[in-house]
Amino acid sequence: MKKVAILIIQISLLSVSFCFSQSKDPVVESIVKEATEHSQLEKLAHELLDVIGPRLVGSPQMQQAHDWAVAKYKDWNISAKNEKWGEWRGWERGVSHIEMVSPRVKSLEGMQLAWSPGTGGKAVTADVIIVPDMADSTAFQKWLPTAKGKFVMISMNQPTGRPDYNWQEFATKESFDKMKKQRDAQTEAWTNRLRKTGYTTRTLPVALENAGAAGIVMCYWSKGFGANKIFGAYTKKIPTIDISLEDYGLLYRLAESGHTPRISVRADAKETGVSGTFNTIGEIKGTEKPNEYVILSAHFDSWDGGTGATDNGTGTIVMMEAMRILKKVYPNPKRTILVGHWGSEEQGLNGSRAFVEDHPEIVQNIQAVFNQDNGTGRVINLSGQGFLNAYDYLGRWLVKVPETIKAPIELKFPSIPGGGGSDFASFVAAGAPAFSLSSLNWSYGTYTWHTNRDTYDKIVFDDVRSNAILTAILAYQASEDPVKTSREKSVLPLGAKGEPATWPEPRKPTRRGGLD
Repeated sequence: MKKVAILIIQISLLSVSFCFSQSKDPVVESIVKEATEHSQLEKLAHELLDVIGPRLVGSPQMQQAHDWAVAKYKDWNISAKNEKWGEWRGWERGVSHIEMVSPRVKSLEGMQLAWSPGTGGKAVTADVIIVPDMADSTAFQKWLPTAKGKFVMISMNQPTGRPDYNWQEFATKESFDKMKKQRDAQTEAWTNRLRKTGYTTRTLPVALENAGAAGIVMCYWSKGFGANKIFGAYTKKIPTIDISLEDYGLLYRLAESGHTPRISVRADAKETGVSGTFNTIGEIKGTEKPNEYVILSAHFDSWDGGTGATDNGTGTIVMMEAMRILKKVYPNPKRTILVGHWGSEEQGLNGSRAFVEDHPEIVQNIQAVFNQDNGTGRVINLSGQGFLNAYDYLGRWLVKVPETIKAPIELKFPSIPGGGGSDFASFVAAGAPAFSLSSLNWSYGTYTWHTNRDTYDKIVFDDVRSNAILTAILAYQASEDPVKTSREKSVLPLGAKGEPATWPEPRKPTRRGGLD
């Protein structure tokens, strides 16, 4: 079935492309011209990423971003609103100053994690120790009082700060293999060390906090690429800080060799109480079938180690730019075109799942959802998500996309529903045809995804512009298509153990989180 479907779509695109070459579409030409000659992408990215900055759910910056997006859409004569779906713990980041004061003085690169308690406007100075390798959890419990008044390091020290591609280019094969073997052994040993404490990576910081530790020091390094993953803290009274690999290694080696390092940490943070959480929804009303919908989709929130440039600032500005272009060159679509900027994707697709739950009348009449959420690269993959006839309508819509944009895209039909890590999965789980515009890697997973390096300078605007053109054309074609898309599902293959695979079940969103 899958091979036949792929063959059909390839033949269809080739044959219809020949017809298209004889007859250009003025709307498509206008989309390309507007996107190329009057792009707003750089301006949108600057205002969102540089001026507003990171968009942690529940933070004032998240609300500022929602209000900014609504104002932008209204400037473009697009109806828009912020739609509340729940509540979250309000928290605002302040400055993080981390210095080593002994055995010498050095400013360290690091920051507190999201939702970390602050230090009350003053610096906390204390010795740094490493969580020990004890025989078992009983021995660790006896050690715990030793942590009182200390900063405790709970991450492995990496054997190298060079990315793997650097080793591949310059090291001998023997040297590279030796390093990887050493790294694997250290990783296994560190995993065993933590396991023997009797705690998990989530509960260990809390145990140390309860024992009176001054703070938690960690380094979640993206293996092979030199960027620190920045997530959330589990402590409620003491700061949890993440330090760059280079400076973490320095502290670790000093502590290990007996030259006890001492650090001074000032971490400002403000609890802002219970905060409303929102989705920003924009709309270009349909003229012939206003109760059928094409939805452009991207999550709006981010982790706040960087500014969320490629996760998901790029997806956000692609959808905003596509809406701007469509309103200008295709202001009266046949079907209603919506854009959804979802809140709290990072905590479990909460915003999009809430929208699906709150708007069954929209979900049952969706023509297509196009979601973008995996970095700055040009789109190179489009999967049918298990919808049996997706090759038919996606094939029709792709035909009018310029060849330079269309050629690199690999089509997989019918494929199986997957990629539950982004918002299109909320719609697929409800039976609506929703698709991920999956992008070229650009080291997304190891360099910018959830790291402190996810900033404006990592955006490749030529690729983002290509994606805005693709999205606008797909939305235009989906709106114009005289046929309502089929929701017939393919028969899923058996799982790895021979059991029948199943379609994802809709889950209820977490409407109130991070408030305990």
